[in-house]
Amino acid sequence: MATKSYKLLIVESPSKAKTIGKYLGDEYVVKASVGHIRDLPKSNKQAIDIPGGFIPFYEISKGKADVVHEIDSLAKKASEVLLATDPDREGEAIAWHIKEACKLKNPKRVTYHEITKSAIEEAIAHPRDIDANLVKAQEARRVLDRLVGYDLSGLIWKKVRYGLSAGRVQSPALRIIMEREREIRAFVPEAYWSLTAKVKTKGGAELELACTEEPRDESIVKNILKIGRENQWVVREVKESEVGRSPKAPFITSTLQQAGSSRFGFAPSRTMGIAQKLYEKGFITYMRTDSTTLSKDATGAILSEISKRYGPQSVEARVYKTKSKNAQEAHEAIRPTDMSQDNLGMNPEEQKLYRLIWARTIASQMVDARLARTTVLANVRENLIPNFSVTGSRVITPGWLAADPDSRGEDVELPKVTEGESLILLSLDDEAKFTEPPARYSEAGLIKELEKRDIGRPSTYASIIKTIQDRGYVTKDGKALKPTDTGDVVSSFLEEHFANYISDTFTAEMENKLDDIANGDREYVKVLKEFYGPFTKDLKAKDKLDKQTTLGDADPQHKCPKCNSSMVIKLSKNGKFLSCKNYPDCDGARMIDGTELAGPRDTGELCPKCGKSNLFERDGRFGRFIACGAYPKCKFIKKDETAALLNHTGVPCPMCKKGFMTERKGRFGVFYSCTSYPDCKNAIKARPTGNYCKYPKLEGGECGALMMDGTKTIPERCSNKLCPNHNPHKLEKAK
Repeated sequence: MATKSYKLLIVESPSKAKTIGKYLGDEYVVKASVGHIRDLPKSNKQAIDIPGGFIPFYEISKGKADVVHEIDSLAKKASEVLLATDPDREGEAIAWHIKEACKLKNPKRVTYHEITKSAIEEAIAHPRDIDANLVKAQEARRVLDRLVGYDLSGLIWKKVRYGLSAGRVQSPALRIIMEREREIRAFVPEAYWSLTAKVKTKGGAELELACTEEPRDESIVKNILKIGRENQWVVREVKESEVGRSPKAPFITSTLQQAGSSRFGFAPSRTMGIAQKLYEKGFITYMRTDSTTLSKDATGAILSEISKRYGPQSVEARVYKTKSKNAQEAHEAIRPTDMSQDNLGMNPEEQKLYRLIWARTIASQMVDARLARTTVLANVRENLIPNFSVTGSRVITPGWLAADPDSRGEDVELPKVTEGESLILLSLDDEAKFTEPPARYSEAGLIKELEKRDIGRPSTYASIIKTIQDRGYVTKDGKALKPTDTGDVVSSFLEEHFANYISDTFTAEMENKLDDIANGDREYVKVLKEFYGPFTKDLKAKDKLDKQTTLGDADPQHKCPKCNSSMVIKLSKNGKFLSCKNYPDCDGARMIDGTELAGPRDTGELCPKCGKSNLFERDGRFGRFIACGAYPKCKFIKKDETAALLNHTGVPCPMCKKGFMTERKGRFGVFYSCTSYPDCKNAIKARPTGNYCKYPKLEGGECGALMMDGTKTIPERCSNKLCPNHNPHKLEKAK
């Protein structure tokens, strides 16, 4: 390290440190804390002094002692220390923890919302002290989550099943999903009929029209068909109108996650991971924000770019109001830092998300799109049946759709017809259908619902959804979030015994109180006391509940397959099942639908690997699978081609060079392994990015292992644990 005087600037991420380091001269040393350096201990007894005023006790996070030591050493020689962590409560808390752990004297706090040379220089020119209110608000959130999570989880362990958990924000999200599931279960389908008429116009064009009513009575349907087929059809009315379609506001955290899910099928956590990389490279502004505001300078750059690309007639400066009444900080919306660049990113995923952000930002300051909308109503000449209609639309002037063509949709051109014009009926058909239950939430839909109910904040949406899936409470069925039996049991228990603490009102009010602490309008200790007193009282009252050894009696028609006794519903790690009431004297069991839980089933197919034993179908923790009957001598498992196709990443396996990396589930969660397993046992713990490690080997050449998704502070890392690039933050440190 140079002996001359320097200023020390500390950020969380090595990649952010690298980007900022390019903008600052030799007088600065930029170092990364690599995320949080302190946290509450795992033992709840040692974590919080409740009688003393909810005082948290922190310890240096595992693996961070060297980071703390290095920052401490550098700070002692620095003329000034600047804490440049993220501009939100979590960033403020990280800055405070660095100050406390490294015993820094009078460090200054600098904040910025984009990593550009001008923004960094402006931030450094206006340092401030650490905001104690923001730190206290984040600390209150952490303490609350620990108290609720540990205490509620402990009760569920005792009363339902070991290993289950609850959380202050995850449990309300699970409840919302379960409420929708109960609506679906209670839904009674009703029959109805849709009718379509195909007609030919005077000019020879064909039109397909739909009946404006959907009868529930078959006799009405027959009457419409009879009259429609026996009479002359005419155009009753032609409605033509020109309508404007306005652009949407620039992205905030929740809308970006929703768009990432609906446009690209990205999980919210994946969208945020990609956005984090774009932010740290200096391509976009900070990606955790509730605000749709654009700065004056940014607006000027956007309007200039629109005028240059699409002409001055396409410009319309707009101001969007933030909808959330609990917006956490007055950040800017998520936007590109350089509006002239419409295609940035180091890989296809980054490029897709960047282009989406660019298009949404540009479109937000453009004129409305103008569309011509035409509706044609037709009926028999005597008007004896409900009208049949068809609607078409076409773009007259694209306006903002020129910048965001993916939002355009398809034009539906209708042939020119006039009122009173005769039509030739080609066909009149009916189709019996059934009403559908309400749809399950998608990830995008759940984020929208959480935001609407004021549950959580921008930084928590992705982690909420990831947590309830990781814990096995919710699974994805296509794009839909479906609760598991375990999720059903946990939510039902909490709704019955702790309804107040997982309600929308309580959760939203608690978020408001945390906001008040951040603004200096409430006291940390008072807020926690008001919550914890009643909470512990309710918790102790529920301690008297009997353990739920069963979840109720099974349907009387399902008898024990061994002793013919009645059965009860129980919960295993794999979900609900039926158990003999006489257990453990009788171990008869059935699946929840009444199917007998039999042993392994011989498929009659010879194992293609050992050629000595047949393949058997078995029940496993993750469902049914087919494997060799000679296990463990032969470990052949038959591939599920459909599942493999759905989970395919498209990244070739570098080890066998035959298979591809695919997503799988194991006892420790999701991992990625070769499709040629078990012949090839290549497996990594995170999603491969498609890049290969270029770290040089001592013997020459490159490592060549797959690069995989990292963490918030380490965006990409080598999958080979023996490669130094598996821990790129340590390489940064060595430099």
